[in-house]
Amino acid sequence: MNQEEVTELVCQEADLKDGQMKEVTVGDQKVLLVHSEGQYSAVGGRCSHYGAPLIKGTLVGDRVRCPFHGACFNVRNGDIEDYPGLDSLPCYKVKVEDGKVYVSINKNSLTVTKRVKEMCSVVPDVKHTILLIGGGPASLVCAETLRQNCYQGRIVIITKDSVPPFDKPKLSKALNVESSSILLRPDDFYQRYGIEMWTKKEVVSVNPAKKEVKMSDGTLQQYDQLLIATGCRARPLTCPGSDLEGVKLLQSYEDAKDIYSSSLGQKVVVTGASFIGMEVASYFSDKAASVAMVGSTQYPFECTLGSEIGQLSMQMLEEKNVKFHMNDRVTEIRGENGKVKQVVLKSGVVLEADVVIAGIGVIPNSDLLAGSGVEVDSRKAVVVDKFMRTNVPDIFAAGDVTSFPLTIRGDQRVSIGHWQMSHAHGRVAALNMLKKSTKIESVPFFWTVLLGKSIRYAGYGEGYTEIIFKGKVEERKFLAFYIKDDVVVAAASLMFDPAVARIAELMAKGQILTKAQAQAEDLSWLQM
Repeated sequence: MNQEEVTELVCQEADLKDGQMKEVTVGDQKVLLVHSEGQYSAVGGRCSHYGAPLIKGTLVGDRVRCPFHGACFNVRNGDIEDYPGLDSLPCYKVKVEDGKVYVSINKNSLTVTKRVKEMCSVVPDVKHTILLIGGGPASLVCAETLRQNCYQGRIVIITKDSVPPFDKPKLSKALNVESSSILLRPDDFYQRYGIEMWTKKEVVSVNPAKKEVKMSDGTLQQYDQLLIATGCRARPLTCPGSDLEGVKLLQSYEDAKDIYSSSLGQKVVVTGASFIGMEVASYFSDKAASVAMVGSTQYPFECTLGSEIGQLSMQMLEEKNVKFHMNDRVTEIRGENGKVKQVVLKSGVVLEADVVIAGIGVIPNSDLLAGSGVEVDSRKAVVVDKFMRTNVPDIFAAGDVTSFPLTIRGDQRVSIGHWQMSHAHGRVAALNMLKKSTKIESVPFFWTVLLGKSIRYAGYGEGYTEIIFKGKVEERKFLAFYIKDDVVVAAASLMFDPAVARIAELMAKGQILTKAQAQAEDLSWLQM
């Protein structure tokens, strides 16, 4: 027996069929034991993103996908293969002897639940610089992937934000979070791996001929390769009165703090029944004096999730006294002493208001590319190929600012503002900067949280013609298949895990899911 290790008998060999997994405990550590393709392996049992139990996820081949937000891990080595999250899982020793399965963990790593992949650092005399513009997950994953693949040149992340990359989806779900609790990496992480982090700096132009960028303070910075990962900004209101004190946009960490302190106990009007708008309304439902939601469609999320799920989400918030004004829009904001007082709707309804929060869509942050020759589309999104390359040599782009070809839709050009997709873009951009030819093939995965209930979504449903439901929407437990041309193009669920993770994984493996499969009484193909 190795004195440095804790070894436990975790099961009999016959207990676990091929293609099955089981959560076992070694010491106090939750371990995912997997029997796949004739081999046993063991990795950490908790997703490195938010700690979801992977036993509730889905196993396809040698990959397990988290049930909550879709992160994927290789069960042989624990490496993260799709996102969100940054870290891989610890990997443990498995021994099969006399029909018994044993797992061993080093005593020093008994409390370790995730691991940072091995990375190199900067070497001072390497004369090569990669600039990453934007402080989101695309830049961070790009930087980490470069270091994981032995890039030893200079890496500089430039962000307008006052804080290094943080967990932005949390802002609309919990507006009073402390910045320290949502940082994706601590400060010493950047120092350790030689990643320069320039906060409160804005790039205003790019000159490909000179391979330099210009900052708002006039300083210039040279680059050898460049990543544009500037994301999108919230679309501002343009009606009369939109410049009054109390009209808010949610973009930065400071915005979240400001909206939180301004809205407590006040009359809040949210305009735009978007995912951000609905999450903010949900959050303030028990914290503001009143919350009113103004939306341009009959139901929230109607275009993406359909009217049934939209109606349900509206009903959930109405139960918490959120008042809805749908098929309507804001035409004027009236003030008193420069402050918001009332919101006038097209229908003639006048709402009392102290704070107005806009969630009416986004605009890609591509203005810095004016005159650079980098191609943008009619929406102002940066056009990239499957390798995240723009039309200009050595300039790549990633994340919400891009329009890219989506594999699961036959390379149709899409712009997808998903947290998970930005991570995947960053990784692919880094590998292609290093001439390791890699295509973006990630399946979009998205989630929204309303009053503690999570709706999960995978695929790309634009242009769907019908929805097939399993379970009952009114009972708040359902799985929805979005159909186009007799094929499942997307799925959404509530309290139906790990169905959406399973569908995402089957799509990732290139499987075509048919309307007939979605209609069938027997859902055994989902292995629920």
